[in-house]
Amino acid sequence: MEEKKDNDNVEIYSQRIKAGKRTYFFDVKSTRSNDYYLTITESKKRFKDEGFYYEKHKIFLYKEDFNKFLEALTQSVDYIKTELMPEVDFDQFDKNEDEDGEASNSLDTDLKWD
Repeated sequence: MEEKKDNDNVEIYSQRIKAGKRTYFFDVKSTRSNDYYLTITESKKRFKDEGFYYEKHKIFLYKEDFNKFLEALTQSVDYIKTELMPEVDFDQFDKNEDEDGEASNSLDTDLKWD
């Protein structure tokens, strides 16, 4: 996880989703004034020379945008599922196989306490 850079932002809840070569982090954070927001981070392992690094892209989602964001995300995913790819069984992607070929749950949840 990222090193904490700003003491004003406290992470209080986190979920991690492993998705192939990518990992997504959903982190609920609070500000000093007890306001809450969500960060969504996509992390990809990249190889360079003799080592590797993580390329990260982050979205900050604030409370005033929660409903609009969720509605747009839901409508976009539903459109793909029903209009563009109705023949695909999306439930097949719910269980991933680990390196040994065994099914594993791809959602990890951590509750943070101070």
